[in-house]
Amino acid sequence: MRKYLIFLFSFCSVVLMAQEQNLSQTGYFDFKTVNAHVRIQPLEKAVSGKVSYTFEVLVQQDSLYIDGRNMQFTDVSLNGEAVKFSSDEKGIYILSEFLPSENNLLELNYSAKPTTGMYFINWEFPEIDDAQKQVWTQGQGKYTSNWLPSFDDMEEKAEFDLSFEFPSKFQLISNGELKNTENINDSTRLWQFDMEKPISSYLVAVAAGKYDFKKVQSETGDLIRLYYKPEDSLKVEPTYRYSREIFNFLENEIGLAYPWQKYDQIPVQDFLYGGMENTGTTIFSGSFMTDSTGFKDRNYVNVNAHELAHQWFGNLVTEVSSKHHWLHEGFATYYALLAEKEIFGEDYYYWKLYESAEQLKALSDSGKGESLLNPKASSLTFYQKGAWALHILRERVGDEAFRQGVKNYLELYSFKNVTTDNLLAEMEAASGQDLSQFKADWLEQSAFKATQSLESLKKSEFIINYLNIAALRETSLDQKYEYLEKALSFPVNDYIGQEAVLQLAGLQSQQAINLYKKAFESNNIFVRQAISSSMDVIPNDLKAEFESLLDDESYLTIEAALFRLWEQFPADRTAYLDQTRDLVGFYNKNIRMLWLTLNLVTPDYETELNQQYYEELADYTDIWRPFKVRENAFSYLFQLGAFNKSSLQSLIKGTGHHTYSFRNYCRQLLSELLKNEQYRKELIELSGNMAEEETAYLRSKITG
Repeated sequence: MRKYLIFLFSFCSVVLMAQEQNLSQTGYFDFKTVNAHVRIQPLEKAVSGKVSYTFEVLVQQDSLYIDGRNMQFTDVSLNGEAVKFSSDEKGIYILSEFLPSENNLLELNYSAKPTTGMYFINWEFPEIDDAQKQVWTQGQGKYTSNWLPSFDDMEEKAEFDLSFEFPSKFQLISNGELKNTENINDSTRLWQFDMEKPISSYLVAVAAGKYDFKKVQSETGDLIRLYYKPEDSLKVEPTYRYSREIFNFLENEIGLAYPWQKYDQIPVQDFLYGGMENTGTTIFSGSFMTDSTGFKDRNYVNVNAHELAHQWFGNLVTEVSSKHHWLHEGFATYYALLAEKEIFGEDYYYWKLYESAEQLKALSDSGKGESLLNPKASSLTFYQKGAWALHILRERVGDEAFRQGVKNYLELYSFKNVTTDNLLAEMEAASGQDLSQFKADWLEQSAFKATQSLESLKKSEFIINYLNIAALRETSLDQKYEYLEKALSFPVNDYIGQEAVLQLAGLQSQQAINLYKKAFESNNIFVRQAISSSMDVIPNDLKAEFESLLDDESYLTIEAALFRLWEQFPADRTAYLDQTRDLVGFYNKNIRMLWLTLNLVTPDYETELNQQYYEELADYTDIWRPFKVRENAFSYLFQLGAFNKSSLQSLIKGTGHHTYSFRNYCRQLLSELLKNEQYRKELIELSGNMAEEETAYLRSKITG
């Protein structure tokens, strides 16, 4: 017993020592490779596997730690010998006398049922088509360790060579080059990937589903694969439009060749964000899949460029800590904007800078401005203020010095971790300038430098012209008529034309009607879009022109126009509904759901089909559908006061959804429904037949 107590005391001391080190081991151990064989069992929402790590011991230690959340570990060995270990809900401690040495080998088996980090989409529904079933991961924020024993510390970089077992009728994509695939049995296939360079664990990813892909090659020969669900084959070109151009532009602008073996882009259902820059393997929200009409309203171009820019800024060169997070997001935002400038023109570039400057100034003026070096800063700060800082820095040092400084920074710190001072040192060396004032003004100061920003914006003639028109907002129409007329004369600038239209909102004079007619005749899709969204009352003199908006190649325009026309001209509702009955709209079926709702509340219009149309609308809340579709359907059912049992059940389950925005939406809507006694009664009855974890939020609201 005495020997046992001594061992137990020593064992616990080692664990405590490891915890006191905050699990930062890069000064003691240097991991070289991670070779993992991973079995994904989607029906069980489980993962298991065997992992081998090679590493060097830099300084003598008595424990080594690997992150692995809520995992079970077995068969742990060090250099071929069984080794003592301990594990908790955060990871595994290897207990041994680690002496400075090279070529060490750690091996272990593990299993887990991840509740975050790896997402199993629709596998609980055997009745739905396999095309709706996916598995994908999201590692940023230290989540890779939920499905793969790895390293939450971004400074620990290793070469990850991954193999996966997964049902054979699906496609699987991961980091690195696909070296081999083979059938293990009739139902399971093995995919083997090889990485050549080290990365941080948060950039490790896998996505699986029913996919086809299109191959594209860059000017320098890099392979780009554009994945899509077979049902989306007609959306491939508009969704991925300019992908090759973006790749070529960024390589040329950055001045350093794309640093990875290949580049894949994979759309997934119910992704947490717009996209994620996993090394060589960008995963993005399937809501960006669009046709050519939708492309004009909202498209994937910005996210496409942003995630690709991260392959250099964040993946090749990685922050030391979140204090320097702007080195990832500021750079990706800035270079994405440069790529869009190349595609959409200089006016677009300055307009986006102007929009973000307005947001940053408002944040600053409210007393909530943030330093770019604040590790807890908002996305607005890291992304947009970071991009502004780089825009100003480039103006200050000049194009040539800026490009040289960025190239030197990337070359010097490739596959390493960096701080802001590392960047500034390279910029100072390239430009010969002291950037201490720039650092104080743009990186350290919480307030946004609005005056400097305005001076920079005014280098654009377009911005000067826009601001001149915007300054007329409080001026009477009589006084500004000629200016607005000129703004709406061919060729009409997208942004100035929209501003002119917005200044007419609520006006019904003959002068206003004349200007509206000119705006309609411009045939500028964005100017006409502004009319559809801002004209609350349609004058009879403009009815025909407003009806023409239903033919525009803009789903935003058609949606707004259909509702306003239906609302204001009851006698013509049948014609409007007939004209738009076959339109679907965006990914969230915006026009189709509006059409169904208007149909249901239009007296004497296809009344024999009311039940069919209602069921279609309610069915869009089905749990297996994308959350953006469900959310839109919930909104219309709420307006109609027409939830059925299945849609209420879907809403209850939505309160625990993995996507933060949708989860919060469902919780807010549920709280509203609970104020209605009939709905309250139905919700309570339904919850009695549901799993406890599904009804946790509902029960918390009922019990107070």
